[in-house]
Amino acid sequence: MDVTMDGTRQQQRRGNTRQRIQDVALELFAEQGYEKTSLREIAERLDVTKAALYYHFKTKEEILVSLFESLMRPMEELIEWGRRQPHTLETKQEIVRRYDQALADAAPLFRFMQENQATVRELRIGDAFKDRMRGLRDIIIDPGASMADQVRCVSAIFTLHAGMFVMQDVEGDPEERRKAVLEVAIDLVTQAHRGAREP
Repeated sequence: MDVTMDGTRQQQRRGNTRQRIQDVALELFAEQGYEKTSLREIAERLDVTKAALYYHFKTKEEILVSLFESLMRPMEELIEWGRRQPHTLETKQEIVRRYDQALADAAPLFRFMQENQATVRELRIGDAFKDRMRGLRDIIIDPGASMADQVRCVSAIFTLHAGMFVMQDVEGDPEERRKAVLEVAIDLVTQAHRGAREP
């Protein structure tokens, strides 16, 4: 029993260290760019040896890929959930709400991806992200929807992205801004759903 508890405790400590490395690396990548950040700098910011960092990650690419995998998990769960749901207006609105929350939870990584598109493409993370975006598109668009309604559904997703990137420097309360962006995104899927139901 003690061995299991010790093993669990040790695993939790490792998990926490791994998370700290990811957080600090992302901060540094955002501050000075992915290319200009070294593993040594990440170790120094964490106040650990480079060997301790190597225990968890051998390269910067491994750190970035692990960050991306953490971001993808909620998207994959949302896509799986959406595939099991009926194509109702309520389902589509809930997909938009859940995706909005996933974006908010991973905001620093999404900003990094936006500002470092060349790096993201080189590491093939971009292809995996595009696949998830297609999966999201497929669960939000009604089969047989008109082209205009398909565009509305995809626009709802990208409205949430725009809210994160383009609207950041717009004055006003950030929470109020996020609610307004979510409202517009939900409006778009609502219009698309109603359009699909009209003869």
